Amino acid sequence: MTASVTWQAKRYADLSLDELYELLRLRSQVFVIEQNCVYLDPDDKDRHPEAVHLLGRAEDGRLAAYLRILPAGLSYPEVSFGRVLTAASHRGQGLGGPMLEAALIEIERRWPGADIRIGAQAHLQGYYGRYGFAPASEVYDEDGIPHVDLLRPGRAQAH
Repeated sequence: MTASVTWQAKRYADLSLDELYELLRLRSQVFVIEQNCVYLDPDDKDRHPEAVHLLGRAEDGRLAAYLRILPAGLSYPEVSFGRVLTAASHRGQGLGGPMLEAALIEIERRWPGADIRIGAQAHLQGYYGRYGFAPASEVYDEDGIPHVDLLRPGRAQAH
């Protein structure tokens, strides 16, 4: 069963202090504590003028899911997204697909026809493959977790 979630895409400057705190806290909970990856999660990419924070809010207002979209040239030559997570309280409720679809719609809205490159945990290749992503690197280690770069070619723009 898919939980009822409302998706909002916001630039850094449009986030309230409470939203920023909430998303950074949830990212730390998932990536630093649960996945035991010791690294500085907040980076200057968060506040880039074209960075987009996709917030998935549950009916009770809590942040249930999140990902960050970055413009081309910031992490990769292509548009990218990362920091993909679902709060522990909302896992197993089918939020991954709707979150990814919302991200792809937002990317197409802001950067029509753009190629998208992501660094994903290697075991998720098949999942992202359903959305047109194909391996674009060998598997590599990132914070002790096998990752792979995946590329989704954009649609050519009609001129």
